[in-house]
Amino acid sequence: MPAQRAEERQEQAGRHHAGTSLYRVAGFGPLAAAGVLDVAKGAAGPGLALAAGHPALAAVAGGAAVVGHNWSPFLRGAGGRGISPALGALLVVAWPGTVMLLVGMILGKVFGETAVGALVAEVALTPVLAVTHGAVGALAGISIAIPMLVKRVVGNAPAKPPRRRTYRNRILYDRDDRIASQTP
Repeated sequence: MPAQRAEERQEQAGRHHAGTSLYRVAGFGPLAAAGVLDVAKGAAGPGLALAAGHPALAAVAGGAAVVGHNWSPFLRGAGGRGISPALGALLVVAWPGTVMLLVGMILGKVFGETAVGALVAEVALTPVLAVTHGAVGALAGISIAIPMLVKRVVGNAPAKPPRRRTYRNRILYDRDDRIASQTP
């Protein structure tokens, strides 16, 4: 029952983390396997494009993997936030982007707001990769960051009133309410 109430609080807060649910139901092993597969999903398309000698296509394929993850046809247009496939795509196309996203999330976690750390990393992705990897890096950064940032704003459901505050919270904290629900 407590897990069910925690799930309900997450839904009410406008966030639902499949990873948390998978961990609660199946444990760490299946969670780790799903995470590895999501990272691999992001790396597959860019890896094939690079192997064929098309770095620009690899950059765009990374963004396509994030879009497919964020708006899955298997979930009726709902989906995740794109971090795992972004990590995989960037690992193949422009590895400093993977490091940036991971460091952003880790620093965010240290300061109590993982979503804020991820937001800073997502916004910095394109200019940093433009410096480290030139035009292909910039293309990868923008192809991957835009769907991640758009997903933060649109979420998986329409914004609840007051909409201005809801959108602000979605952008900054990646959830509808400013205060995260407490899970047992």
